[in-house]
Amino acid sequence: MAARNLEKMASIDVQLRLLAPGKVSEDDKLVEFDALLLDRFLDILQDLHGEEIREFVQECYEVAAEYDGKRDTEKLEELGNMLTSLDPGDSIVVTKSFSNMLSLANLAEEVQIAYRRRIKKLKKGDFADEASATTESDIEETLKRLLQLKKSPEEVFDALKNQTVDLVLTAHPTQSVRRSLLQKFGRIRNCLTQLYAKDITPDDKQELDEALQREIQAAFRTDEIRRTPPTPQDEMRAGMSYFHETIWKGVPKFLRRVDTALKNIGIDERVPYNAPLIQFSSWMGGDRDGNPRVTPEVTRDVCLLARMMAANLYFSQIEDLMFELSMWRCNEELRIRAEELQSSSKRDAKHYIEFWKQIPPTEPYRVVLGDVRDKLYNTREHARQLLSNGVSDIPDNAVFTNVDQFLEPLELCYRSLCDCGDRSIADGSLLDFLRQVSTFGLALVKLDIRQESDRHTDVLDAITKHLEIGSYKEWSEEKKQEWLLSELSGKRPLFGRDLPKTEEIADVLDTFHVISELPPDSFGAYIISMATAPSDVLAVELLQRECRITHPLRVVPLFEKLADLENAPASVARLFSIDWYRNRINGKQEVMIGYSDSGKDAGRLSAAWQLYKTQEELVKVAKEFGVKLTMFHGRGGTVGRGGGPTHLAILSQPPDTIHGSLRVTVQGEVIEQSFGEEHLCFRTLQRFTAATLEHGMHPPVSPKPEWRVLMDEMAVIATREYRSVVFEEPRFVEYFRLATPELEYGRMNIGSRPSKRKPSGGIESLRAIPWIFAWTQTRFHLPVWLGFGAAFRHVIEKDVKNLHMLQEMYNHWPFFRVTLDLVEMVFAKGDPGIAALYDKLLVSEELQPFGQQLRSNYEATKRLLLQVAGHKDILEGDPYLRQRLRLRDPYITTLNVCQAYTLKQIRDSSFHVKVRPHLSREYTESSKPAAELVRLNPKSEYAPGLEDTVILTMKGIAAGMQNTG
Repeated sequence: MAARNLEKMASIDVQLRLLAPGKVSEDDKLVEFDALLLDRFLDILQDLHGEEIREFVQECYEVAAEYDGKRDTEKLEELGNMLTSLDPGDSIVVTKSFSNMLSLANLAEEVQIAYRRRIKKLKKGDFADEASATTESDIEETLKRLLQLKKSPEEVFDALKNQTVDLVLTAHPTQSVRRSLLQKFGRIRNCLTQLYAKDITPDDKQELDEALQREIQAAFRTDEIRRTPPTPQDEMRAGMSYFHETIWKGVPKFLRRVDTALKNIGIDERVPYNAPLIQFSSWMGGDRDGNPRVTPEVTRDVCLLARMMAANLYFSQIEDLMFELSMWRCNEELRIRAEELQSSSKRDAKHYIEFWKQIPPTEPYRVVLGDVRDKLYNTREHARQLLSNGVSDIPDNAVFTNVDQFLEPLELCYRSLCDCGDRSIADGSLLDFLRQVSTFGLALVKLDIRQESDRHTDVLDAITKHLEIGSYKEWSEEKKQEWLLSELSGKRPLFGRDLPKTEEIADVLDTFHVISELPPDSFGAYIISMATAPSDVLAVELLQRECRITHPLRVVPLFEKLADLENAPASVARLFSIDWYRNRINGKQEVMIGYSDSGKDAGRLSAAWQLYKTQEELVKVAKEFGVKLTMFHGRGGTVGRGGGPTHLAILSQPPDTIHGSLRVTVQGEVIEQSFGEEHLCFRTLQRFTAATLEHGMHPPVSPKPEWRVLMDEMAVIATREYRSVVFEEPRFVEYFRLATPELEYGRMNIGSRPSKRKPSGGIESLRAIPWIFAWTQTRFHLPVWLGFGAAFRHVIEKDVKNLHMLQEMYNHWPFFRVTLDLVEMVFAKGDPGIAALYDKLLVSEELQPFGQQLRSNYEATKRLLLQVAGHKDILEGDPYLRQRLRLRDPYITTLNVCQAYTLKQIRDSSFHVKVRPHLSREYTESSKPAAELVRLNPKSEYAPGLEDTVILTMKGIAAGMQNTG
């Protein structure tokens, strides 16, 4: 069956070897994994829809593969004619098939990478792979490397236990795959991994093969399309599910590996359970920047839901710990506590009275932990009642109200075990539990609040007008600061209930009131987007005081656009010059820098360089005022939004800018890629921890003065070209909206947040995610490369010696090398021929020369990039990544062609249904009219089946690119 199913499809094994002759080792499992999954899928496709559909899918693949091999544009037209000949039902089946095959190819890659890592560990060898040392951070190897750099084991241990990495999960709408499908993909991944495990029996293999086929069919039968947008609560539940599935157990498992790595360099001491190595925060339900669906009620709900989930996770685990600690020896402190608890009659529920009676007095640990169990149950029910009813009848003394109350009895048990010579037992499950409590607390994650600075300005303007002292908006920055500081130093209330409030003002103030009502450990930072001046920070400080927040959140300015990044050091310096504020922050400040909007504002090259310089200057300012600065990196998933390999991203940051303290966003699809499986979770925690440690103890080189001068010159040219096209070219907006599926993006329903900050407006009002998404879909990636070519060409034509300097920068400066390598990877995913097809079908005749001009720029930029990098071909230094990208091309090409032709049909007002007889058995047997084939989406204004088809292509291409936004 496998041979028959794959005979018409270009042999993956042969294709792989043709792409890189002699480069593929005999133990490469990608071919085997990929072929097995595709074989199973094609069997299922034939069983469900008939042999003719399967053959049609194979024919499409063949034609697409011919195009990808020769770049023959006639093949795109042939493929387009094939796809448009389908009736709506068959079109959906074929599109869904290619989307599923891409997802299966991704799973095969993941399992292959994990397989190669295991082989590497077993053989202690190296191989050229994207998971090798160039893009990976192994904690044990990092520690040994630091010792080779003349660091002592004690220095390494001291740095490690004092560093903090805070991973901030955000719900930005870039996860295009439904949660139900992600779970099925996870089971497929597990089946494939087990099938290739050692010592598997024939019976096990048969059962796993059946399970694999079952899960592939279940995934194919699942509707890929979200029919309604998720609510912020839905996003929060989806994000929190990763804690339940991988992160909860992954943290103590990872910390044990850190203990082992330390032991191997001569440190017998374990990482303290309360060392803040890994922390987690969230924006889900707190990020209200331009999202009207994130209301104060939503913020309250997600905080209580997270507390309920945390208590439930602890509660489900505490009983196992109780039965493990069945020892009778204990120290006097624990003995007294156990006797007090057992003699107490203050038990609320009969169930627990009976439970306590069953514990022998010779098991003091179980007595103490039993009390912890009772309080965890009450803590969970307390949160549940507040969530459901707004009130709870459980008294505060029956629940844990802060994490110290929770830790105290656990620490008591730990001390007692150590005092009695049972440290090895203490360092088992109890230590894991202590580390979980220290990491997750009672809130599971700390929720950040994000709001635009203008919203705070509106509130203060309403207040000053109500007080009849003028318009806050019209005041100078100096007058704003003077008034804010005067009020912050005073004690009288600023406003009462009679303050006139618009809906927007009430929303801001109600958010502060929710913060004041909930436990303080529920929250992390208050982030001000579009921050430009010290008054933006002082305004939030004043509003927190006025709303009676007893434990004020730290206030974090977010600098995003190029001009804001340029002015950030001066703005922060003015802020630190204010005595009141310096006393308030107690020597610590966090500043967030945005990669998304800076890239959209100025292009990738200029944004990357300005982000680098801004961090350097901010660190200098902080040192001048004696403030410890934490940089919060707002990175996205794509290169255009600051994405890329974690290890390289951290090690390419300027020296002294991390210094053992790092916050970074993990958003959308990247959450699944980072935490979707246990081994992914482990690798993510390892990457961040090891790279942060290495950056702090062995900082990257600083750029030479002449490199800085050249970068400054190139940045000016790059910004000029980027803005001349994106913001100044009168034809651009119309071209962009015709040549990409930007207008159709919102139909994917992949997030609760609107795609625009304002309903109307041009590129400026469009969010960075759909901006990047649209260009990624057409494989043109304009926001990433535009500006590079002009910058390179300018400096090389000015002086040929600059080419040698650029090559020197590439070889010796991590920041510059990473910047160029990521753009090179994007070129590997790009295809101007596909972009030209979109132009041909969708763009008006008068705009097509403009598109051709952009594609010429693309090709010229690629040539210059290769020249600077010293490469003859794209991804010359990473053949395995190049092979994997090329293997996906025929699937993505088919979906691109289908998308372009479907968009033409959607946008063509004179659309006619052009069909051939039904191919799919399912639909020929049903003999239902075409409109019935889209019964899940009956309200679409498009012709039957077109909306589903175009959404399926968007999801499939996103899977193939492994990016949405």
